[in-house]
Amino acid sequence: MALLNVSFFSDILGMNMQMNVILPQAVSSDKKIPVLYLLHGMSDDHCAWLKNTAIERYVSDLNLAVIMPTTHLGWYTDMAHGNKYWTFISDELPKICHALFNNLSDNREDNFVAGLSMGGYGALKMGLAKSESFSAIASLSGALDVSAICLFNHTTEENEFWTNIFGESHQVKGSDNDLLALATNLKLSGKPLPKIFIWCGTEDFLYDQNITMKNHLEQLNYDLTYEESPGDHTWYHWDVQIQRVLQWLNIRK
Repeated sequence: MALLNVSFFSDILGMNMQMNVILPQAVSSDKKIPVLYLLHGMSDDHCAWLKNTAIERYVSDLNLAVIMPTTHLGWYTDMAHGNKYWTFISDELPKICHALFNNLSDNREDNFVAGLSMGGYGALKMGLAKSESFSAIASLSGALDVSAICLFNHTTEENEFWTNIFGESHQVKGSDNDLLALATNLKLSGKPLPKIFIWCGTEDFLYDQNITMKNHLEQLNYDLTYEESPGDHTWYHWDVQIQRVLQWLNIRK
């Protein structure tokens, strides 16, 4: 495997950005490589998965490229007052990756997205809103109901933070930032549905949101693998569960 730290310019964001990329080395030039976009949480960056898990070792014998970008605190969203992180992550970044690494597969069946916490939200958002591009999505301890988060009784400073990202709290439910609405709209659209993996610890503060999403996806008859186990919102559990995600993806060696 090759591990690359890539610094590049984003036209959408108007700034320099970074990503870590794990690439298989022993691949013929005409063989396309499946891709996993692996997204970080609120307090992290493009180095988080490498620092806190053994992801490099877990994929060392798999034919899989892993793209780990930084997305700051943008919540994988075109902010109401700020930068267009959704356009960056869902449109610009894949184009940049395919331009830089021309042996990445652009086949839907070979493209996956996963993440934890805020990144779990981003992963489901990408997979549901861009289902023509992703066949499988996985969330670990995901923040899966942002309308509930935005309506929660925050301090003035916290309210300003959420309003800058999503707009006024009453505008979130049913919008393109609402995963529950995205799942419903995709089901009604007739577009291909991704298979979905969700894990959350039963002591996690986001557990109730994961149960809400689980019930919603089951009602819509999505291909859902839902798992839970004792655990809280920590890297100890995410290091274990990313191995489960790789097993679930069933990547050929």
